[in-house]
Amino acid sequence: MLIVNYKRPVEDILLKCAVVDDSSLQRLSIVKMIKDHPNLTLVAEYNNAIETKNGLLDTDIDLIFLDIEMPILSGFELLDDLPNQPQIVFVTGKTKYAYKAFDYSATDYLQKPVSKERFSSAVIKALNMYKLKTQAVLPEDEDFIFVKSNLKNRKVFLNRLKYIQALGDYVKFVTEEDNFVVLATMKSFEKELPSDKFMRTHKSYIINLDKVERYNSKTVEIAGEKLPLSRHKKNNLIEALGSKA
Repeated sequence: MLIVNYKRPVEDILLKCAVVDDSSLQRLSIVKMIKDHPNLTLVAEYNNAIETKNGLLDTDIDLIFLDIEMPILSGFELLDDLPNQPQIVFVTGKTKYAYKAFDYSATDYLQKPVSKERFSSAVIKALNMYKLKTQAVLPEDEDFIFVKSNLKNRKVFLNRLKYIQALGDYVKFVTEEDNFVVLATMKSFEKELPSDKFMRTHKSYIINLDKVERYNSKTVEIAGEKLPLSRHKKNNLIEALGSKA
C-alpha cells in the first residue's frame, strides 16, 4: 500500500499545473490535491478545451491534469492544437482511451474518482520526468533517430532507448524518459538502428544491448523488466554481449 506523505517535497522542484475538466466537482477534487502537494502549484483551471487553448497561449505550464470527454473539443483534440505540449496526466471516467493516451506521450492515466494514493503516484512520475528532461546533459554528437509520433517528428536519443515492442500495427518505444506509440513496423526500425547496439531478441522486441542487466534461456532483463527471449536468439545474444565485454 502506498503511504502518501505530502509534507516532504522532492528536492526543490515546483511544477506549474493546470486542471481542465467540464465537471466542476471533479475539477475541484484535483485542484484540492494540487494545492495540498508541496511540489505542485496551481496556475489555472478551465472547464472546456476552447478556454484552455486560449488561456495557455500566454501561460507557462509544466503539467496539465486533463479530462478527455468534453463538449466541442475533446482532450485529445485540444492537445492536437497546442504548439508546445507540457506533461499530460489524463483524468477520465473511462479506461477505453488508455491505449490512445500512449500516442500523446501521457505521463499517466488516472480513472475517476481519483484517490490520493493514485494522484501521488502520477505526480512522482511527473517529477521524475521533469528531472530527466531538465537535468540530463547529452553530448552534442549523441546518436539519435527521428520518429513520427502524433503527427510530429520526435528526436529519440539511442543511448536513452531501452527497447522497442511490437503492438499490432503500432510500435511502442520505451525510453528512460517516457513511453510512446507510433504507427510503424518493427522491420523498418530493425534496419534503421545500429546492429552493434540493438538486437531483435523476439518477434515483438528489439532491445538496447547496453541496457541488458541479466538474461536466461527465456528472458532478458532491462531496468527490472523481463522481456521474452526467443530460443533461437539466445546464442546470438550471448555473442553480441560477449563482443561488448
